[in-house]
Amino acid sequence: MAEPTPRRNEPRLRPAPLLFEPTQVAADPEHFFDLESIEDPRALLARATELTLAFRAATDRAVEYQAIAAAQLADPRRFDRLTTADIADRAEWTEDYAKKMVEFGRDLLRGVEGREHVDPV
Repeated sequence: MAEPTPRRNEPRLRPAPLLFEPTQVAADPEHFFDLESIEDPRALLARATELTLAFRAATDRAVEYQAIAAAQLADPRRFDRLTTADIADRAEWTEDYAKKMVEFGRDLLRGVEGREHVDPV
């Protein structure tokens, strides 16, 4: 099973594999990671929980990479620097959220220790 996202001073554990689906199966809206074929409710709960935790871990990692990219794009040392409004427009965020993401990304780039992961919302 996947583990929750660790804090900065803990090693990252790998989430459960998402197991990508063949395109013809994925096109079926009733099909979702073969969960519909699991008949035992215990097994279904276990696999669905693994997927939930894996998606959460993937989301956390993706948000961190978004924040790092936003911070890099807003870096005043870049000649092609973007404003937070430009970043917000590209990422489909509000400008306030983009400012928080830039700050979060700067913290990540600096490797701030001891600061808990806080969703920038």
